[in-house]
Amino acid sequence: MEAVAKLNNCPTSPRKMRLVADIVRGKEVNEALNILKYSKKEPAIKLHKLLLSAVNNWEQKSGESADSVSLYVKTIMVNEGKMLKRFQPAPQGRAYRIRKRSNHVLITLDNKNS
Repeated sequence: MEAVAKLNNCPTSPRKMRLVADIVRGKEVNEALNILKYSKKEPAIKLHKLLLSAVNNWEQKSGESADSVSLYVKTIMVNEGKMLKRFQPAPQGRAYRIRKRSNHVLITLDNKNS
């Protein structure tokens, strides 16, 4: 049985989020939570919260405790979200374009035994 959690329009660039997501992909849930908790990267905070949400979704769906079952992170997909386009003043009356990127994250958990 799988459980899914989604995070839409997270105001972090997809490249930075993928660096953190690649670290925990395929790991067991407890190990992934520890890695995210002690990571120095800012997107790790949001992924930690999303992973806890996915674990809670699995518990609600199955009716079992997540501690008794060996769950692992089956997939993490990080896609581009909407982009806010802004302008910043530049020398000699010009303007530089600033692209404030966001992303969508999808986590899927599964039971190791199934």
